[in-house]
Amino acid sequence: MSVPDYMQCAEDHQTLLVVVQPVGVVSEENFFRIYKRVCSVSQISVRDSQRVLYIRYRHHYPPENNEWGDFQTHRKVVGLVTITDCCSAKDWPQTFEKFHVQKEIYGSTLYDSRLFVFGLQGEITEQPRTDVAFYPSYEACPGVEKRIEDFIESLFIVLESKRLDRATDKSGDKVPLLCVPFEKKDFVGLDTDSRHYKKRCQGRMRKHVGDLCLQAGMLQDSLVHYHMAVELLRAVNDFLWLGAALEGLCSASVICHYPGGTGGKNGARRCPGGSLPAEAANRHRPGALTTNGINPDTSAEIGRAKNCLSPEDIIDKYKEAISYYGKYKNAGVIELEACVKAVRVLAIQKRSMEASEFLQNAVYINLRQLSEEEKIQRYSVLSELYELIGFRRKSAFFKRVAAMQCVAPSIAEPGWRACYKLLLETLPGYSLSLDPQDFSKGTHRGWAAVQMRLLHELVYASRRMGNPALSVRHLSFLLQTMLDFLSDQEKKDVTQSLESYTSKCPGTMELITLPDGLSLPPVPLTKLPIVRHVKLLNLPASLRPQKMKSLLGQNVSAKSPFIYSPIIAHSRGEERSRKIDFQWVQGDVCEVQLMVYNPMPFELRVENMGLLTSGVEFESLPAALSLPAESGLYPVTLVGVPQTTGTISVNGYHTTVFGVFSDCLLDNLPGIKTNGSTVEVIPALPRLQISTSLPRSAHSLQPASGDEISTHVSVQLYNGETQQLVIKLENIGVEPLEKLEVTSRVLASKEKLYGDFLSWKLEEALAQFPLQPGQVATLTVSIQVKLDFSCQENLLQDLSDDGISVSGFPLSSPFRQVVRPRVESKAANPPEGSKPGDPSHTKALEAILNFKYSGGPGHVDGYYRDLSLGLRVEVEPSVFFTRVSTLPATSTRQCHLLLDVFNATEHELSLSARGNEELILHAGECQRMAIQVDKFNFESFPESPGEKGQFASPRQLEEQRQEARGLEINSKLGIRWRIPSLKRTGEASVEGVLNQLALEHLQLAPLQWDVLVDGQPCDCEAAACQVGDPMRLEVRLTNRSPRSVGPFALTVVPFQDLQNGVHNYDLHGAVSFVGSSTFYLDAVQPSGQAACLGALLFLYTGDFFLRVRVHADGASKELPPSWFCLPSVHVRALEGQA
Repeated sequence: MSVPDYMQCAEDHQTLLVVVQPVGVVSEENFFRIYKRVCSVSQISVRDSQRVLYIRYRHHYPPENNEWGDFQTHRKVVGLVTITDCCSAKDWPQTFEKFHVQKEIYGSTLYDSRLFVFGLQGEITEQPRTDVAFYPSYEACPGVEKRIEDFIESLFIVLESKRLDRATDKSGDKVPLLCVPFEKKDFVGLDTDSRHYKKRCQGRMRKHVGDLCLQAGMLQDSLVHYHMAVELLRAVNDFLWLGAALEGLCSASVICHYPGGTGGKNGARRCPGGSLPAEAANRHRPGALTTNGINPDTSAEIGRAKNCLSPEDIIDKYKEAISYYGKYKNAGVIELEACVKAVRVLAIQKRSMEASEFLQNAVYINLRQLSEEEKIQRYSVLSELYELIGFRRKSAFFKRVAAMQCVAPSIAEPGWRACYKLLLETLPGYSLSLDPQDFSKGTHRGWAAVQMRLLHELVYASRRMGNPALSVRHLSFLLQTMLDFLSDQEKKDVTQSLESYTSKCPGTMELITLPDGLSLPPVPLTKLPIVRHVKLLNLPASLRPQKMKSLLGQNVSAKSPFIYSPIIAHSRGEERSRKIDFQWVQGDVCEVQLMVYNPMPFELRVENMGLLTSGVEFESLPAALSLPAESGLYPVTLVGVPQTTGTISVNGYHTTVFGVFSDCLLDNLPGIKTNGSTVEVIPALPRLQISTSLPRSAHSLQPASGDEISTHVSVQLYNGETQQLVIKLENIGVEPLEKLEVTSRVLASKEKLYGDFLSWKLEEALAQFPLQPGQVATLTVSIQVKLDFSCQENLLQDLSDDGISVSGFPLSSPFRQVVRPRVESKAANPPEGSKPGDPSHTKALEAILNFKYSGGPGHVDGYYRDLSLGLRVEVEPSVFFTRVSTLPATSTRQCHLLLDVFNATEHELSLSARGNEELILHAGECQRMAIQVDKFNFESFPESPGEKGQFASPRQLEEQRQEARGLEINSKLGIRWRIPSLKRTGEASVEGVLNQLALEHLQLAPLQWDVLVDGQPCDCEAAACQVGDPMRLEVRLTNRSPRSVGPFALTVVPFQDLQNGVHNYDLHGAVSFVGSSTFYLDAVQPSGQAACLGALLFLYTGDFFLRVRVHADGASKELPPSWFCLPSVHVRALEGQA
């Protein structure tokens, strides 16, 4: 026997072998349709008996195996069922003849046979025949199963007769010697009368009878015959048949112990209820098997059957039988099948290590030269058996060998599809799966070298199958999952192969379904490149949407009345970790930054890299990048535009690498860090772009608040100069610009700034709104620079020691007094750390113009945008007031303001006050100018309503009042400078120049004193009188203070100015008072007026001066001295007319 049956199991020893074959030409579909119905009758209960007959069907059985039927009767073909097509009566004789020819093949062993004829109708079909059945068609054949049952009953009759014939002990008859085919020539010439020969014949016959009893359903009888045969055959050392007897004993014991069978689902016995004997029915009661596979409910019953082997003895007897088979070269198939049967029994007993020993023995059994198909079958069965005992890797090894055998060089037409299918079945044994997600969690399982070899074989097999998509998928899987185990050269080879394959068939993310239903999931190349960090970026500062604050405040939430709730915090922890606290805007480009690196030893080109999102319609703008070999972390920014509003989730990214398109999801990337992946997309807002008439600044403003400034411009101005800044507002978005607010903020500076630095009229720009996309509006901003014009360096000689002229001489109010500057007062190279008052110091002012604008759907939802313009003004010094002093004028209501003016520019400069001529100053020149001004009534300045609330301390109130006084004085003076060569003009402000003493001299006293001579005021010009005539003198007091003053005592002191610095007060002989020289004024109420009268008599001609003094009594001591500024009276005494 040369063809092994790898599907054999121990319980097959009790079956009758029936061959079902076609006669003539029968389609495969029709044949197997009837074959399946025939196979459905696999066991029947014998009439008038409790025995069950089991049938084993085969549609192909080698005739040479049938020759071993005497050795083991289950190998003998005892029944033949043939199926044929016959459409006409004339073909019937030829068909029937073929049926007889078919029977001749197995004629020596057949018990009975049947012929099923399909398609023949007529008289022939009406003739009653037992061995032929006629059916009109394959569909209309309802009696097939019944005829098979009748056929099996006829087989049982023959079987039973043979059993009875062989089992009857006929001492007088000579027992024939049963032989296997290769023994016949060995027994020629033996002494048939010897005791040894007779025992051999009896032992073999006893074993043969045991086989017949087992097939006839007499289990206990078969055990008795097997035991007897073992004893007889062991005595004569008939090892081949002794092994067969031991195997039969094992098979009967296995049937007894494991009624469910050892062949798996296909080998399980299906016993119809009520048709089994009582003993068999008990064995089929439900119950769990113990560790050795014995049903505990039947263990006692089996134990009483003394002839039945125990589970341990079964394996021992199998080992013994196999050892006997091994002594015969021609019994290799028998030995191999016995090993397979033993393995199936051991699998049920869960004794894997012992089963592996039997399988190892089966591997080394040397059979005849097998064909390639037989080798494939042998390796496949070994793989299944190893899988059965739990040796998955060993099973995978033999299945892979079977796969390689399918494409052996000796095969004319290699079976690449079969090879590929078998290779796929080996994957679990090598801890491989076709899902890349199984390799992204935990450590790598399995032997990477073997796995890579297997994946390479899958790639090659799929390519030879003519399926390039499969090759790309497997090669992508190899590159993705085995990247860490590939050498640098292997990485290059694999990627070159992948590029070659994808040039013909690009890799996709589609699911590949094989013809057998197996699906290959997509393989995203998440390691090319490897992404370590994903960060969603906020919009640029100029485009970030801001929420308009409600009345309750922006941060008030109505979700919970509590400030903090731990329940809410913990339940929303995951959402908080993924939701980002900024917003994106519909229609604006949004950015996501990825930190990637290239693990390959060569430059990696990534094409078509973009974002994968959900929740909002999103237009991804793909990018292409090239990463150097084994680069470190490399930032990559992916952009896109959300087209609708809502909540957008960034799920991952897509790439095209080596021709493979990959969708890489963040949830599937191990070890990735992200700041969240969900962002709210608000409705569209307009986009404002500003451009100015000024050049861009090289300096970037750094505000302390951290605000980002989009545009920086700069301008250079002289101190006091004003320039117009024209700002163009262009709507570069797609939504109309409807609302605009402009504010300014001056950055902190040590410099004191006077006046409005930046001013504008927003109404002119708003008149052009709403601003449609593409339209431009203009806004004019006035930049006025007024820093401190004072200088700490005195460049001219002092007028007096205290810096304020208090001379009583009347001055004829010259406009200017030119004094050349001191040479030593101007340094050639001023030091770098010069003080703010240094004429060579250049100062800088920085301010931010803030534009808040909104429009479109975003404005409806309460959002706006904020755009900032940074302005840097470099202030060059124009003029400095190095010294300020005052001189009284001829009138007590006026005074002269003396200013030392220094030209700090490098150009000729002219200076002018309101209503006065220009003063020309050369570069670096200092001149003194005098301006006659009316004194100011500062007490009449109104206070602003919020002044007291804003400045709480008295010191701050006083500073505010002083600034207001300086502003009033500066506005009245109107000092302006002009540089003719540059055509630039500006204002020279004295706001920060005037000190407290100068302010007091420029202020009208609260007590207004007027001196009248003969009823005429004499504040400015000399009064004339006649010598010898009394001159009437009146002193009038007006109280402008808020309090009551007085009474006062006044004394009039006459004197003469000798014009040499000497005053002559000894005028008793020249001036005489009519009455007392002391005047008295009563108390004067606020806003009240009082006057006192007197008279003088001049005795000589000349120029006289009258000084009115207030007595330093109690009433006058309470008031400041500046309140008593009484004018000096100039009287010119003339000769009387005759």
